[in-house]
Amino acid sequence: MAGSEPVTAPDQHKPGHRKSGRIGAVLSAVVLVIMALCGNHEGKVEDIWLLGIAALLLAIVLGDAVLRRNGLRS
Repeated sequence: MAGSEPVTAPDQHKPGHRKSGRIGAVLSAVVLVIMALCGNHEGKVEDIWLLGIAALLLAIVLGDAVLRRNGLRS
């Protein structure tokens, strides 16, 4: 019997770059909104996708911040 420790990957033990990840997600969302506003397309389907993906990125960043503030994520 190997023990009672859970099996984890090595990348779970080293911290990531949280701040740069957040900045990258917010900048990507801003670029997507600019693409939706300044695009040369005629239909609105592209706008819906671009704005939806930007909203999803921002929701992930906000959800991560709330979970970290409440101590539910390390």
